Amino acid sequence: MPSHDAMPSNARQPWQVSIGGITALMLTVGIARFAYTPLLPLMQAQAGVGDALGGGLAAINYAGYMSGALIASLVEAPHWRYRLYLAGLLLGLMSTALMPLGTSVGLWALSRYLGGLAGAAAMLLGSGLVLGFLMRSGRRPELGVHFMGLGLGIVLSALGAMAMDALRWDWAAHWWGFVGIGLALLAVAWHWRPPLPPPTAPSAMPQGAPGKTWMRLMLAAYFCAGWGFVIHATFTVAIVERQPLLQGQGPWAWLLVGVAATPAVFVWDRIARRFGDLQALITAFALQTVSVVLPALSNNLAAALTGALLYGATFIGLVSLTLALVGRRSPGNPGKAMARLTLSYGAAQVTAPALAGAMAQASGSYRGALWVTALVLVIGLMLVVALQQVEKRRERPR
Repeated sequence: MPSHDAMPSNARQPWQVSIGGITALMLTVGIARFAYTPLLPLMQAQAGVGDALGGGLAAINYAGYMSGALIASLVEAPHWRYRLYLAGLLLGLMSTALMPLGTSVGLWALSRYLGGLAGAAAMLLGSGLVLGFLMRSGRRPELGVHFMGLGLGIVLSALGAMAMDALRWDWAAHWWGFVGIGLALLAVAWHWRPPLPPPTAPSAMPQGAPGKTWMRLMLAAYFCAGWGFVIHATFTVAIVERQPLLQGQGPWAWLLVGVAATPAVFVWDRIARRFGDLQALITAFALQTVSVVLPALSNNLAAALTGALLYGATFIGLVSLTLALVGRRSPGNPGKAMARLTLSYGAAQVTAPALAGAMAQASGSYRGALWVTALVLVIGLMLVVALQQVEKRRERPR
């Protein structure tokens, strides 16, 4: 890496690095991943993408994300984590540019896989670099601000698709429009990237990890959260557009998801401080179950938009609360515990959209997939209740 990447932390202001991290998430998740959601109905209408292929491409994206999570869990050297993060920014733009180059399934699959790698780089490596920079700068780590990039990325993907729809662009032109947006985001994320962290000294923190039962329950619960996340993330717009009376309203539902997700991290942090982390997770699981059941019960626009609003407000809470909780419970090596959880979450993201797409193609409706998802979320809620019982037993005097 060029020597200027190793500049001292005070060479950039914390607000600049925070904005760089936010725009990195907007590029690698909001554009490279989430632009696919509002564009899926258009690709189904114009490019011959069926429900099964639509779900399969989403599954490939999450296979890329899982691959990136695995790599991130194995790489410890700061300079390599930094280089992989920068490579992820470039992959975010490259994966978006591959989509409109043709109608080859192989080309689309490559794009979605590389987009998954890019998302993992920003979510795992980027978040760690930003957090480390803020701590070295003597600032309180504000990852709530950082994760605003997820909600803002969804808002950007929705507004971008709506604007290009108004211009009557075809599916390929939509993707090229997102390439242009992504290029602007890349410029900001690259210019205000966190500096290369200094070599790490051996940790003086005590080694520790949660018990095996606790960790297994959390891994299973986070798998359920991943299942709930990916069904909405992949099919929200398509579910709305499939209803005859709601055609043309899909992007509005997706916009609501992003509007709800953007401030939600702060709200869930406050709920967790007041009622406890596990009670906050139970609440988030319950509300996300409602978000899935509403469009399964009713075809009207109010049910679809309310479901989208609740989904946006809960998925980001499930992610931030879980990762923060397991990090605090694993002071010896929080990154390793977070990586294990991310792989569990990613396993659901690979299996769920493929199954949902196949079910929708066979039945002509997403309703069955929504009910399966609701059941999975209820199981996740019960697993967190079981975690509460494990903690109560541990706290009892002997």
